[in-house]
Amino acid sequence: MNKKQENSLFENQVAIVTGAGVGIGFEIARKLADKGASVVLNDIDGELAQKACQNISKNGGICKAFAGDVSDMTAIERIVEFAVNSFGRLDILIANAGITTFGDFWEYQPASMQHLLQVNLFGTFFLTQAATKQMVAQGQGGSVLLTSSVTAHAAHKNLAAYGMTKAAIDQLAKNLIVDLAPHGININTIVPGATLTERTLEDTEYISTWSRITPTGRPATIEDIAHAALFLVSPFSRQIIGQNLVIDGGWTSVGVSPY
Repeated sequence: MNKKQENSLFENQVAIVTGAGVGIGFEIARKLADKGASVVLNDIDGELAQKACQNISKNGGICKAFAGDVSDMTAIERIVEFAVNSFGRLDILIANAGITTFGDFWEYQPASMQHLLQVNLFGTFFLTQAATKQMVAQGQGGSVLLTSSVTAHAAHKNLAAYGMTKAAIDQLAKNLIVDLAPHGININTIVPGATLTERTLEDTEYISTWSRITPTGRPATIEDIAHAALFLVSPFSRQIIGQNLVIDGGWTSVGVSPY
């Protein structure tokens, strides 16, 4: 593939990326736009979404911001409608929005669980439903990518509830192949391990801790995660469906605790 073909890999494709104001979501949105996609960039923080879109647009990408909480059915319906009204269709969904709640198992509270389930599971499930209904109506297939976590595959202190939701997201991708594959829609998850983001870098020991226990000698970057994400929604992965791609530098294979 030459440079021109690479830069137009997603030409005429329309993508929704949720939870994309910063971090992994933003980098996925930026890379999709760089390679020709028209992107609807969502974040619950409207100012952050607008700023992220402006960053993409000033570098030549096509991007529109959509502010909203995609764990809410009204916002879910509106974002799909917004994508179609803005760009005429929908081809790719990156359901990246999610929250992390830390808490000791013995002390974890119902209110925290309710919020976690609403965002990570309810939002992911019904956004996938709304987006794929649109893809089915178009009759030309599509791609869905959900964001999971290594906490779905390995125990992490104080993350029992969060890890449970991410394991459910992995299973959702496996289960939905029955419904989506007949319509030419593939669905998979990316499973990031320790990754350098604005949030994780607030921990001054994050880099040293994860560099020490990760076989590759470093935590992932947002670029590492975004490269994998783009592959899974590209034409090169049409026969890959219902899979959970772990991107963690080998950490889950050796299982060294960070504690």
